[in-house]
Amino acid sequence: MRLIKNLPNFALGLLAGICAPLAQAQSPDNLLPEQSAAKAKQLIQQSIQALGGPAYLGVKDFTCTGRMSSFEHSGAVIGTVQFSSSVKLPDKDRTEYSYKTYVPIIVGDLSRKHSTMDIHNGNAGWVLNGGGVQEIPVEDVARYQEQRNKSINVLLRERLNDPNFRFHWAGRENLDLRSVQWVEIADAEHHTIRVAFDEQTHFPSRFVYQTLDPATRERNEEIEYLANFHTIEGVAMPFQRTRERNGLKYYQVFYDTCKFNTGLSDALFTREALEERFAQGNKGKKKNK
Repeated sequence: MRLIKNLPNFALGLLAGICAPLAQAQSPDNLLPEQSAAKAKQLIQQSIQALGGPAYLGVKDFTCTGRMSSFEHSGAVIGTVQFSSSVKLPDKDRTEYSYKTYVPIIVGDLSRKHSTMDIHNGNAGWVLNGGGVQEIPVEDVARYQEQRNKSINVLLRERLNDPNFRFHWAGRENLDLRSVQWVEIADAEHHTIRVAFDEQTHFPSRFVYQTLDPATRERNEEIEYLANFHTIEGVAMPFQRTRERNGLKYYQVFYDTCKFNTGLSDALFTREALEERFAQGNKGKKKNK
């Protein structure tokens, strides 16, 4: 009888003894560096497959429309604009912003619609506004390129084979009532990239980019939240993106439509394209006088 009476405690102890090694095995601290790296790379490959596999990796260009908001330090919205963005990988981008309508605008009459457009093409960039076409300052182009590198798509499509990358599995966590697994990547410039992958969908839900300020030696942290994934033409993409810098939200995008691999021409991403657009706007303006 005494043995039966103590059986529940014995069983609980046995269960704890069995589960303890299993729990410890899930701790990143208990994995050898090569095991941790292998697990991290496995999670990344699972995510690439969930995002579309060859279709995701094979994206050549895309055009998306939506609305974009920027925020003050207080969290208040500074403004919201409608945009249409065309991207040709790896380094061409053309975006038009419309300030007066929530209807997507790709081609419009500049004399009647308050809009602006910018183009980035490699190390060059131009902006079209009411005064004509102007070059984007070199430092602004460099800042754009740096921001582009802080992208989950650039990481997954272009940077994974960097020989200086060090991969590390950083464990599990519950984020927004979802179980995720963290992957951490360190590069030769002492930047740290952390990605949270949803355990159920395998989609990336959070992308963290940490850099060291060379002047202050303080760490800066940018976080991108990825949500509301849609699959289009075999490619999954988040229709909601929110960015924070050092704890302050500064940018949010909601996509309305996206198209992939439409064969965008290189001619769309030139200064001449903007000058032609400006001429069209002025022509329409003269007709209305």
